[in-house]
This record gives sequence, structure tokens and C-alpha cells, in this order.
Amino acid sequence: MCGNNMSLPLPAIVPAARKATAVTFLHGLGDTGHGWAEAFAGILTPHVKYMCTHAPIRPVTLNVGMSMPSWFDIIRLQTDAEEDEAGIKQASEKIKTLINQEVKNGITSHRIVLGGFSQGGALSLYTALTAQQKLGGAVALSCWLPPQHTFPQASANSANKEMHVLQCHGEADPLVPIMFRCLTMEKLKTLCNPSNITFNTEIMDIKKLIEKQLPPI
Repeated sequence: MCGNNMSLPLPAIVPAARKATAVTFLHGLGDTGHGWAEAFAGILTPHVKYMCTHAPIRPVTLNVGMSMPSWFDIIRLQTDAEEDEAGIKQASEKIKTLINQEVKNGITSHRIVLGGFSQGGALSLYTALTAQQKLGGAVALSCWLPPQHTFPQASANSANKEMHVLQCHGEADPLVPIMFRCLTMEKLKTLCNPSNITFNTEIMDIKKLIEKQLPPI
């Protein structure tokens, strides 16, 4: 089992055909990065490398303590639920380490888009809004901004105040309540430039955001 202090498993990567920019994408609870790597291969952009990172295996309270791929613990999925703030911060630091490694490898931070689905989307939003480096944008699919009641405006880093955010949420999502969509959007409007926040529902909108924010070099 991967403990909180261990490094993340190597990601599933869809490589770029030429000089690369990067998208780092985080899967949802109980999943792996492989399925998302297949999805992104279907909307491939030649100069974009997709890194679909795998979460470590850990017990999840929501699923009666069963161990599964999870970025942090989830107690309940309600707006008034207790949240694993320490686990969220630890996971975020690991994602920031991955971003820093890409920067060391020659990709400037503003040419990196961070995104995720469900629990992975929650972590991607938290990480993007607290990152010290300016990012190219964020993609938040069927998720929320944690911690819901204690993420203060002061925690957001001004480097990403103008960050472009694409938020998508399925109206029939059986796991993440639809009310999370509105709560997250309202919170984002206080943390980012509202004109840079887009709400939509199609995977091709992800491709459009990536191509707009990460044009060929």
C-alpha cells in the first residue's frame, strides 16, 4: 500500500509529437490514469503531452474503509461534511512537485494546464489556486473546491488570479451532488477573474481550452 509520504506511481503518458507543453490530469476516486490517457489520445494535439497521474492506494472512509486509489480521504460527499484537510494539502504538494519537475525539464509553468475529474478535479482546483507558479489554466470536471468551508481567499495565490478555468458538471452525476457545481462556481468567481471562467459539458471543450491556452510554440 502507498502511504501518504510515498511518491506517486509513474503516470500514464500520452506523448507529444513535437516540442511539448503539458496537461497534468488527475482521475477520480477508485480509478487510475489509464482510462483518461485513452480519452485524451482521442483528442490528441501534436504539441501537448498528457500526464495522467495515478493516485496512491489508501483507505477511504466514504467506502467503509476499503483501500483504493484515492488522492485523499473522503468522509462524506455532502456540503456540510468534515474534510481531510491535511490529506488534501499533502496530495497537493505531490502534484506541485510533478509540476516543478516538468518546469525543470524545460516546460515553463504557464504552458502547463492542470485538470481532473471528481476527486481529482477537486485536488486540481485546490492545487492550481494555491500554486506559486503561474499555470496555463485549470479543467474541473464534476468536482468541488476543497475544503469547502475553510478555503479562504487569502489561501489563493495571486499568480493564478487571471487563470482560465473550464468547469464541467454532469446534471445526472450520481456521486458528486449537482449543488457542488453552483457552490464551486460562486467560489471561483471570488478567487479568479470571472470573465476567465467557462462552464460547459463536452470533452471537445477541453480540447478547445487546451489549444487556446497552449498554442504551438
